[in-house]
Amino acid sequence: MKILQTPVRYYPFVGGVENYVHNLSKGLIELGHEVTVVCANEPKVKSKETIDGIKVKRLNYIGKIANTNITLKLPLELVKEDFELVHTHIPTPWSADWSAMLSLIKRKPLVLTYHNDIVGTGVANGIAQFYNLTSLKLVLKRANRIIITQPGYLESSPYLKHHEHKIEVIPVGVDTERFKPVKMDKEGNVLFFLSILDAFHEYKGLQYLIKALAIVKEEIREVKLIVGGEGELLEYYKRIAESMDLKDNIEFVGFVPDKEIVAFYNKCDVFVLPSISRGQEGFGMVLLEAMACEKPVIATDIVGAAKEIKECNAGMIVMPKNVKGLANAIINVLQDKEIANEMGKKGRILIEKKYSWERIVYSLLTVYQKCLYPHK
Repeated sequence: MKILQTPVRYYPFVGGVENYVHNLSKGLIELGHEVTVVCANEPKVKSKETIDGIKVKRLNYIGKIANTNITLKLPLELVKEDFELVHTHIPTPWSADWSAMLSLIKRKPLVLTYHNDIVGTGVANGIAQFYNLTSLKLVLKRANRIIITQPGYLESSPYLKHHEHKIEVIPVGVDTERFKPVKMDKEGNVLFFLSILDAFHEYKGLQYLIKALAIVKEEIREVKLIVGGEGELLEYYKRIAESMDLKDNIEFVGFVPDKEIVAFYNKCDVFVLPSISRGQEGFGMVLLEAMACEKPVIATDIVGAAKEIKECNAGMIVMPKNVKGLANAIINVLQDKEIANEMGKKGRILIEKKYSWERIVYSLLTVYQKCLYPHK
């Protein structure tokens, strides 16, 4: 099978959609399929290369609208491609719009993974709303199948309600061979948070975690929060930390290289993802990676695996923006190492049972086959 993937960006760019496409493509290659990725050249690397058997074509872009790179050569490059099926992704339009148009012109199936709604702030929100009422409708209508990563989207998203008949729920996955528990020297009471620290990813809730840490510090003096990631809001978060007398309790380590991420998960005691926007939080893939490393997790009830984390006791789930509730959850997990260890083990079992990429790839292949051979 020849599959064309059209994310807005691709590995080595670090992000949820980028990781999703990279791991899915690797799994497809391992099963003998051909995968080509066409995307924006951010960060700037070779325009054409092969990564893990995946053909990658990167295009120059003239700028960004919100979080979307505008690649003027994209329509022409897509027309040149030889493929049987195109798989595109929302919440970044442009690539999705041209992929839908291409699938129509070439009469090829279109699969859309709807990671989350397109939203924004200020002017960007106005642009997002206009897009949602116009072009998004056409992309959703054109798609042969729409993948959502958690069933809650059908209830929370106002744009999916008329497309239930072609929606498939398939979660994101995690590489269980790479993300696994490793014995390492650790400091006591270490929290870990990982995200891009820009305005678009403010919904990850770091500001609430910093405020919660001030409460935790009153109970547990020797506590440290490791913040991984960089972006234009880095100095803003540092100022919040300093204003709350947390300078010695928070370490901003900047961009975490891909080869070091497993070590960061294994060095922490608890991974925390206090997301605040149901519309923007795609799934929370970092939670899966932390659980695969046998770490207890603390998250809000809007992340994709929240229900299962709570049911199997792999961590603690709190309400978004509830600073006191978040602080209490952190204190409870840090103060009982035995319970924390049990949570970590249960998280790993959950990952192996449901979230390995091998399982996810086979599920997506079934969707592809339904699109290519609808009458079988």
